[in-house]
Amino acid sequence: MTEGSMSPTDPFSPAVSHLAALDPDWKCLIARVGRCGLKPRPEREPYEALVRAVAYQQLHARAAESILARFLALYPDGSFPLPENLLATDVSLLRACGFSTAKAITLRGIAEGALSGIVPSRDAAEAMTDEELIHRLVTLRGIGRWTVEMFLIHTLGRPDVLPVQDFGVREGWRVLKHLPEQPLPAELSRIGQAWSPYRSVATWYLWQAVELFKRGKVS
Repeated sequence: MTEGSMSPTDPFSPAVSHLAALDPDWKCLIARVGRCGLKPRPEREPYEALVRAVAYQQLHARAAESILARFLALYPDGSFPLPENLLATDVSLLRACGFSTAKAITLRGIAEGALSGIVPSRDAAEAMTDEELIHRLVTLRGIGRWTVEMFLIHTLGRPDVLPVQDFGVREGWRVLKHLPEQPLPAELSRIGQAWSPYRSVATWYLWQAVELFKRGKVS
């Protein structure tokens, strides 16, 4: 049995209504941010999605996008490489794109996993639960729970994922609730039970809370 994905037609209104009804802080945040801007890419193969997610590990989005652009430029027409083509790419070339040695090795491990079947096909991934995918994919070197959670949210469009170790999510909750410090992951997991079954959308809004705070739009 698979866990539900976000509906392609007006997918976020039930989630937004649920969150806005929780308390005035959520209602105010949603009013300031507006419509949820999550745009899952369910047509993307897990292999490609994981490679892209590695580029974003511990980096600002702009830096990751630049690295990915240089990476794609290594291949004909800038198309995403097949696993065997990635394996044929020297680590020095991957490093020249901006990947660390550790990340370059992780990319190769993902490619090997795609060829061996550890990284499932898109159809196979759709048939697996969130926890099944996490349990399977974290066996790959350099792939932790956070990376798989980003895959679940941004690629498969799973609706109830809460990456409690994500700095932005924890900081977003601190900003939303005017706290002196971020919650611990275990505490955020407990708090986030109230956001279920829409924790992916809650995650997105907490990221936006951080951006508003940076721009001085919230105190």
